[in-house]
Amino acid sequence: MKYYNVSNPSEKVDFKNVVMQSSNKNNGLYLPEHIPVLDTTFLKNINKHSFAEISFQVAKAILGADMPHSALQKTIDEALNFPIHLKNIHDDNYVLELFHGPTMAFKDVGARFMSGLVSYFIQSETDEINILVATSGDTGSAVAAAFLNKPGIKVTILYPSGRVSYLQEQQLTTMGNNITALEIDGSFDDCQSMVKSAFADIDLSKKLKLTSANSINFARLFPQSFYYFYAYSQIKNNKLPLVFSVPSGNFGNLTAGIIAQKMGLPIWRFVAATNKNNVIPEYLQTQKYNPMPSVATISSAMDVGNPSNFERINALYNHNFSEIKNNITGYAFSDFETCKAIKTALQKHKYLLEPHGAVAYLGISRYLEKHKCCSVFFETAHPAKFSDVLQSALNIDVPVPEELKHYLGKKKRSIKMSADFEQLKEYLLSSN
Repeated sequence: MKYYNVSNPSEKVDFKNVVMQSSNKNNGLYLPEHIPVLDTTFLKNINKHSFAEISFQVAKAILGADMPHSALQKTIDEALNFPIHLKNIHDDNYVLELFHGPTMAFKDVGARFMSGLVSYFIQSETDEINILVATSGDTGSAVAAAFLNKPGIKVTILYPSGRVSYLQEQQLTTMGNNITALEIDGSFDDCQSMVKSAFADIDLSKKLKLTSANSINFARLFPQSFYYFYAYSQIKNNKLPLVFSVPSGNFGNLTAGIIAQKMGLPIWRFVAATNKNNVIPEYLQTQKYNPMPSVATISSAMDVGNPSNFERINALYNHNFSEIKNNITGYAFSDFETCKAIKTALQKHKYLLEPHGAVAYLGISRYLEKHKCCSVFFETAHPAKFSDVLQSALNIDVPVPEELKHYLGKKKRSIKMSADFEQLKEYLLSSN
């Protein structure tokens, strides 16, 4: 299958180029020429399959002949060797726990899958691959863990100083080896802009083989559709319309859901739940897209003022605003409302949310005020990753699981840098 640049549809590349280049020199994002629809028999019997089996069928449909099925199966078996849990909160409302992977965040699904793809395609490469990542929290640690000690690969992570949780920072700054963390004096949007500038820079493209593990890379994004199918497999006998509430920052997670919908998954609607960075909810109300500087919140991984995947969402719905509005409902919530939601869920349902899951819980709660449906909201990280927020704002102590404890005593190693692309360029050229 060929993949087209959403900014210039006449430009088409093969899947290997999508994986290894992420976007073109003009920062165009790629999508497949067509979204394959899964066999109805598979969807009818989806509850008989495991998460890995479902993921293989979805990935095989997307990739076609771009990767041997044996290599794809190996990638999935190695990448998705941890559980996804769907738990009932009340009535027909469920939470999908996506934090049972190695770094205890939903980004493990996409990062580990992409790592397998890169490892497969790099076999025919002679040059070292440089992966650039901008992170607002969990992307950095998931990518670092997924690519740690992979031969022929260097990873450089840009993160906004003071805008990620303590445990997130410990994860992405202490792995060492082929992983380097750059602590940027700025916001996530600054980090993302620097990464995009690197891909557009002619000097860098001549001297380095660059790719990204952010959701601008379709290979990192589309595996997130796997768990939409898995959630459906657990509740397919529920006859109510199916609605997913997705905590949203850069909108990669919701874009993956749209892909699942286009592949035949019977999703009635998406709820795009954001914090005060409400560019998309505002767009859904006004039809005007107004990017703005991001605002710091307690749900820091969603502090994005110019979501990259807005272009993809438009492309997937053929730039038809009515179609977008008929499929996506947007709500934005304050930190005060987020804290209140964490208290409410703990008191009413005995369930501890972290701030991002709390925003998704708020989103579906608002939607359920006027609609009857079967709903699933995403809990994207273990609450312990935000224990500093939960302790200071709510006086809630969260036990740290063993998977995270070993990061606590390690020495942080980061290179401080201003939000200046020329500094990043100089660093990249001098370190290679």
